[in-house]
Amino acid sequence: MKIALIGYGKMGRAVEAIIEEHNAVATNDTIEIVLRIDLENKEQFTPESLTGVDIAVEFTGPESAVDNIKKCLDAHVAVVVGTTGWYDRLEEVKQYVADKDGAMLYTPNFSVGVNILFDLNEKLAAIMQEREGYQVTISESHHTEKLDAPSGTAISMAQQIMAYNPQYTGWIKGKAVNDNEIGIVSFRESGVPGTHVINYISHEDEITVIHKAHNRRGFATGAYNAIKWLSGKKGVFTMKDVLHLSQD
Repeated sequence: MKIALIGYGKMGRAVEAIIEEHNAVATNDTIEIVLRIDLENKEQFTPESLTGVDIAVEFTGPESAVDNIKKCLDAHVAVVVGTTGWYDRLEEVKQYVADKDGAMLYTPNFSVGVNILFDLNEKLAAIMQEREGYQVTISESHHTEKLDAPSGTAISMAQQIMAYNPQYTGWIKGKAVNDNEIGIVSFRESGVPGTHVINYISHEDEITVIHKAHNRRGFATGAYNAIKWLSGKKGVFTMKDVLHLSQD
């Protein structure tokens, strides 16, 4: 399988390292990285450079993600998307995938642990719908290089809770002002790969669910698994499909 790394920063390099590690012990079905695109050579990201590529892995920024996805689909290249912040155009992109008879897997977080947290978050939100007196808050911490705040993962968790608990009609950056809001508090600290915390707090007690990443390896391994899983498929998918987690 031949892949392109669209975005060759820390995550792109982490994915590359995992691929090299797996290739070193594989007897067949190895992955070859044939294209690496970053800010220094973005002019090389052309339809011609995508010739022969099976899957592109997109780790750039929300301002360029949609155009990058469409460029890959135009070249009949499936896309694994780790960029967040563009989901306001998700329906547009899903339709584009359908129109091109292509394939895309998108996720706010590739970590296996975080996707299990997503599943737990939905189940807990459904349970807490019937419990009065609790207010939910979300906090997230990441490295100082992460530009978006709140994280896409934190926003996805808030949206999950809103879908299962009609008490909440929106989320707000920072501490909630009204009972119908979910406050998302963001911290940026040096050397923090990613921590997400969900708190349900009442006067009597507190329920806390936390996921703490120790390094980027978990994210890169998840991306590797997504690449392997998406091969040969058509349609739009998420990590729930890869991990066989419960579907909405």
